[in-house]
Amino acid sequence: MLNVGSSIGGTTLREADFYIHHLLPVDFFGEEVYITTTHVCTVIVILALMILTLFLRHAFLKAEREGRMTTASTIVELGVDTLTHFVEDTIGKKGAVHYINYIGVLFLFIFFSNTSGILGLRPPTADYGTTLCLALVTFVMIEYADIRYNKWKMVKGLFEPFPLFFPMNVISIFSTPLSMSLRLFGNILGGTVLMSLYYGMLPWFAKIGVPAALHVYFDIFSGAIQTYVFCMLTVTFIGEKRGEVV
Repeated sequence: MLNVGSSIGGTTLREADFYIHHLLPVDFFGEEVYITTTHVCTVIVILALMILTLFLRHAFLKAEREGRMTTASTIVELGVDTLTHFVEDTIGKKGAVHYINYIGVLFLFIFFSNTSGILGLRPPTADYGTTLCLALVTFVMIEYADIRYNKWKMVKGLFEPFPLFFPMNVISIFSTPLSMSLRLFGNILGGTVLMSLYYGMLPWFAKIGVPAALHVYFDIFSGAIQTYVFCMLTVTFIGEKRGEVV
């Protein structure tokens, strides 16, 4: 295994910077914690989303008042329609009303986080703390749907098909947030590490033109795929727990 100070071809891994850095110590109820690159990049992503949302909202309302279609209003309508059909196809029209907003925010945050490497940021989703929190919120919503719509059937299901399967069924329930968080984290971190190694260890002439193609794959294509997978798993699991209630 390579240590931080190890070298490849005379270049140390310190020059290929894909680590989370402590930026500012903060006293938190007597404990020293740190503001890290993940916190800073997360705030930047959230601010970018807020600015984009306000801009699109203003453009959409203005186009609606003037009774004409603009590029911005078309993008908003297309995005909302696509999101609505995406959720309704799995959960149903009645149930989708309760989850469209969450899935929409989840999709935008994960996608912007995954693709923030294009702007030179370290993707927040390349930090397991971020993906685990997202998965835990989703897990709570999944289990809430299970309790609300299945009630005692949920408890009965833990002992099916035989009582001896109880430990396995419990493990399968709590493996959901772990598998979702690790899948997203692993894919985004892998792309971040590879891009950092490329920038930090190859000579300048090997970087002309090539990074653009790599960013298209690791940041845009892979980032979009992982966003879709996470959101699809979310609506699928919720839809399964709701069962016939659509």
